[in-house]
Amino acid sequence: MGKIRLEIRIDDLQSETVIGLLREHLAAMAAESPEDSCHALDLDGLRAPEVTFWSVWDGDELAGFGAVKRLTEEHAEIKSMKTAPGHLRKGVASTLLSHVIQEAERHAISRLSLETGSMEYFAPARKLYASFGFIPCEPFGDYKPDPYSVFMTLSLKR
Repeated sequence: MGKIRLEIRIDDLQSETVIGLLREHLAAMAAESPEDSCHALDLDGLRAPEVTFWSVWDGDELAGFGAVKRLTEEHAEIKSMKTAPGHLRKGVASTLLSHVIQEAERHAISRLSLETGSMEYFAPARKLYASFGFIPCEPFGDYKPDPYSVFMTLSLKR
């Protein structure tokens, strides 16, 4: 099996293919998390000016997406990451996360943080983030302590 070649591009969230995967993502988050503990941004939230949204393509197939929200001049939050079902365990998430970290460093972000679920469903995400050096942290931004949330952060090179 050959290695897939992924193209990561800033996306304007107009493609029905991308919107469809986002709807799947939001439905899964809603199914796995209590309503008050579901912090995924919807389509309008992901189109906000402080959010950068990337889609990941394997040729003409959507392989996944990710988004980062700028919180302050030096702090940003990973808001969403999703791999399309047909591309799971092919390196999409790690390729995208590497890209997100490089882009954050390029834009003088010194800290990247995230919130993810504490349930078993989110264990692969927590493992991925930990493998990139993210460590548990206290709630940041507008978050409050929540037994269904895990907060993680990564200090970046400046």
